[in-house]
Amino acid sequence: MTIPTDDLGSARSVYRELEELGYDRAFSFEAKHDPFLPLAVAAEHTERLGLGTAVAIAFARSPMTIANAAWDLQALTGGRFTLGLGSQIRPHIEQRFSMPWSRPVDRMRELILAVRSIWSAWQDGTPLDFDGDFYTHTRMVPAFDPGPINARPAILLGGVGPAMTAVAGEVADGLIVHPVNSRRSLQELTVPALATGAARAGRGVDELELVCVTIVVTGRDEEEFNRSLEAVRTQLAFYGTTPAYQPVFALHGYGDLHDELRRLARDGRWDDMGRLIDDDLIRTIAVVGEPHRIAPAIRARLDGISESVSLVNNRAPDPQHLAEVVADLHAEP
Repeated sequence: MTIPTDDLGSARSVYRELEELGYDRAFSFEAKHDPFLPLAVAAEHTERLGLGTAVAIAFARSPMTIANAAWDLQALTGGRFTLGLGSQIRPHIEQRFSMPWSRPVDRMRELILAVRSIWSAWQDGTPLDFDGDFYTHTRMVPAFDPGPINARPAILLGGVGPAMTAVAGEVADGLIVHPVNSRRSLQELTVPALATGAARAGRGVDELELVCVTIVVTGRDEEEFNRSLEAVRTQLAFYGTTPAYQPVFALHGYGDLHDELRRLARDGRWDDMGRLIDDDLIRTIAVVGEPHRIAPAIRARLDGISESVSLVNNRAPDPQHLAEVVADLHAEP
C-alpha cells in the first residue's frame, strides 16, 4: 500500500497499523514531504513490514545522495527497504527542483548504474570509478564510506512508457506500474516493454518483480463505497491530463479524453473534469466491488502476470478501508 505523507507524525502509527493488518509492504511517496524520512520513523515502529519509496524523484537528487539514503534505510530496517525511483516530468525537475533534465531514459539508466557502482564500493571495497555521460563518481575515502551491510536494497523503477519500462527490465530489480493500468494494458504494453529491457541484460521477465499498483473502489457500506468511487473518478480525471497515460486510455477507446480534460484543466474547470470519467472507464482501470469481491477480482486481473499488487486509493487512504481485502488476499483462493 502507498501511504500519503501529509501528516508526518502519522508515520509513528500508520505503518505499525498496516503491519498489524497483515500488509507485506508499505510505500511512501514524494509529494509534500521527503519520502525517506517517514520510513526512518516507521523502521522504529515496525518489525516485519517491508518499507519502500514509490517513488522517490530520482532526478531531484544525485546518485550519491540516493545511494546514501537507501543504504542507511536498509541498515535501519534490517534489510526491509526497497528503493523505488521515478523520473517525474521536466517542468518539476527544472522549475521545482532546479535540476537538469535531458534524455530522461538514458539518464535514468545511468543513474541506477551509478547507484549500484557506489554500493559496490561500500559493500565489496572495489574502487569507485564511475564515469558516465551524466554522472561521475570517482572519489570515496574511508571517512565517507559506511561499509558493508547484510544485503543491498532492491531497486524498483516506476515507469509508464515503453522506453522507461525497458530500462527497468535492463538495470533495475523490477517495475512499479503506474495506477493507470488494466489487465489488457499490462499484457499488451507493459510486459512486452519490460521483456525487451530484460533481454538486453540476458534475463527473463520472471526474474523481475512487477509491482502492479491497482486502484481499488470498495466500501463497507454504501456511503463509503460512493466516497471511494467519486474519489477515483476525480483521480482518473487528473491522471487523464498527463500525456504519458494516454496510451492506456486509448487502448480502451478513450483516446479523445486527454484533449478534453486538458482543455477543462486550462480553463480551471476542475469540477467538470470528473464528469467525463464514466463508470465503465473506472471499472476498466480500477477493481470495483464489495470488499469480499475484491481479492478474487485482483487475482483474476493479475493471473499469469504478477503476484505482487499494491493497493491504492490515494483519496481514501484509511488503512482499515482495505483490511478485509488484505486478509482475503493472504487467504487461499
